[in-house]
Amino acid sequence: MNNNISNPKTEVPKGTSINDKDYMNSLLSCLKEMVKNYSVVLTEVSNENLYNEYKIMFDEYTNLQREVYELMFKKGWYTIEKVEQQKLDAKYQTLNQEFMDLNA
Repeated sequence: MNNNISNPKTEVPKGTSINDKDYMNSLLSCLKEMVKNYSVVLTEVSNENLYNEYKIMFDEYTNLQREVYELMFKKGWYTIEKVEQQKLDAKYQTLNQEFMDLNA
């Protein structure tokens, strides 16, 4: 049984040359880092005007990150694995036990 959720794969040239998929992977990684960093800034900035400016940039980078991800997914360059219910249940039990331990 194939557990991958994907679209038809767009082929890219093999070898050591950088191709479109490599550029998109690099762009997505950079955008993820930027979103993380802006997230930290938003929790620490004290000036309201500066907060509002950073929030605008955060929203723009978040939207761009999503667009890049969706494009990569459509091209088959970003696959998602379907998780079996048993694995989900086991993870839930682990996290639930940790939560209960914290509240004990």
